[in-house]
Amino acid sequence: MARQQLQNLTEPMYYILLTLTSPNHGYAIMKKVAETTNDRVRVGAGTLYSLLSRFEKEGIVDCIGNEGKRKIYRITDKGMELLLGEHRRLISLVEDGNKVLKGDKNG
Repeated sequence: MARQQLQNLTEPMYYILLTLTSPNHGYAIMKKVAETTNDRVRVGAGTLYSLLSRFEKEGIVDCIGNEGKRKIYRITDKGMELLLGEHRRLISLVEDGNKVLKGDKNG
């Protein structure tokens, strides 16, 4: 999974990384994504753990310990760079859309 493959994150990827700006375990990540999006985005356990495994292999998140049987994950510097890049990309999309949809003649 090279950087080129992750240029555009899916919604679950984006929200998982956003949630991991504070260390969390899997169940808490699923709850936080649902809360943050008012249940618009729900991440199932299979998707979550598949993405966490993939992110961990690529150095995007780290497992930093255990809370009982639960693994605690956090975003790495590489993951934060990826998240911030995606955030900037999404802002650009919205700004471009606003120019067109709101009739900005300079857009």
